[in-house]
Amino acid sequence: MANSTLSLTSEEASVLFETNLASRTYILNREKKLNALNEDMLSLLRPVIQEWDRAELCHIIIGTGKGRAFCAGGDVERVVADAADEESRPKALNFFKQEFEMDHILATLDKPYVAICDGITMGGGVGLVAHAPFRVATENTLYAMPETKIGYAPDVGANHFLSRLDGEIGTFLALTGSPVKGRAVFELGLATHYVPSRRIPQLVGQLATIEERNYDKINETIEEFYEESETLQPHNSISGDIRLALDSAFRYRTVEEIITSLQNIAERSPDEVGDWAKQTLSELTMRSPTSLKVSLEAIRRGKDMNLREVLQMELNIATAFCSGASPDFHTGVTAVIKEKLKTRPAWSPNTVEDVELEMVLKQFFDPSSQYVRRAPQLSLPRADAEPKNFMQFALPTETEIEKILRGQHETSGDLAYDLSALIKKFNSLRRNKRGVEEKLREVTSRHCDIVENDTGYKELRWKTRR
Repeated sequence: MANSTLSLTSEEASVLFETNLASRTYILNREKKLNALNEDMLSLLRPVIQEWDRAELCHIIIGTGKGRAFCAGGDVERVVADAADEESRPKALNFFKQEFEMDHILATLDKPYVAICDGITMGGGVGLVAHAPFRVATENTLYAMPETKIGYAPDVGANHFLSRLDGEIGTFLALTGSPVKGRAVFELGLATHYVPSRRIPQLVGQLATIEERNYDKINETIEEFYEESETLQPHNSISGDIRLALDSAFRYRTVEEIITSLQNIAERSPDEVGDWAKQTLSELTMRSPTSLKVSLEAIRRGKDMNLREVLQMELNIATAFCSGASPDFHTGVTAVIKEKLKTRPAWSPNTVEDVELEMVLKQFFDPSSQYVRRAPQLSLPRADAEPKNFMQFALPTETEIEKILRGQHETSGDLAYDLSALIKKFNSLRRNKRGVEEKLREVTSRHCDIVENDTGYKELRWKTRR
């Protein structure tokens, strides 16, 4: 059946479902609300996605959004209103439960899943795509986990995927809520591919013609829609010396240490690095102090958890925020989303120093907490399933590059590498993936020394971490 909308939906439905040859596509359809997730959308998505995953004629699942957003997040204004009343609070908690269960279902699909983030992709929208094996960014992509801006903490599995990004990029994005735009979403590993927006319809049509469940073929097909001319667009600004400063400042275990490190960088760096540190400090000052401490603790824990464990931890945290452990979620949503104030919300406690870590651990993370005990338990149809390697088709990670250069990778051997040999190596490993050379040049410029041996060979040596 070619490009038909299933009869169970109409153009007015909050989610549309299409069948086109071997592909099945869901289209988030609350354009005026930037496709913000609500219970209706989740209740529509879940049974159809699960049916597609079982269907023999479906070989690929595609996720898109209508208008200028893929999905701008969850409908938190509705959630906060429900959470404010003890009688309606279970409805707010059930929304988080349904949302996180949907995220796990999409993360553990048997069928290949391609998420196309051609526009605003934030919060709950990130949860729908973060663990997809194929995540396509365009020049229109605006990607963020902005929860600390509204007195909440990153959820939807963020503490699983952000904690596994290169260096401390994930910690920075979790605490500041800073957006990542366009090609930078691809360069930082948040997306696996970069395709110009105007080519997306053609890409979706081509994917529908793939008559087998072949991940490599899907990867090759998406790669064909990359354009070399797009590399002339401004690249990721979080690179070079700024990236070194970021990894240094955000490596700490406490928010106070991170702030002190940023202050030191701002004072001793009169250049663009100092400007970056000052801007970052300004952003952190606007965030909820409680949210900052909860978020940092969660992302540090998330690195050693599987996705199911992370999602349950995040559901516990959501329950605590909704049940009185902190007033900041209500304060933040009211000030930032409802009243659209540009000034700093009236956080309580008002400073990072006034938020006791012991209180954060007891109220948001302790299973015996009066708040955590109220959390519903996730009901996952494939509870033990783990997502496929969501970085498999992305640019190589810094860890992978380091292992090659240190001879610790399964394909390393005893070879030494100069830059050209390293590029050739990863072109082989990644089948000439576009963007690999730019990534290797940027990473080695920060992490490697060049050592010339007796024969004049300029070997790359990974610097020992301090």
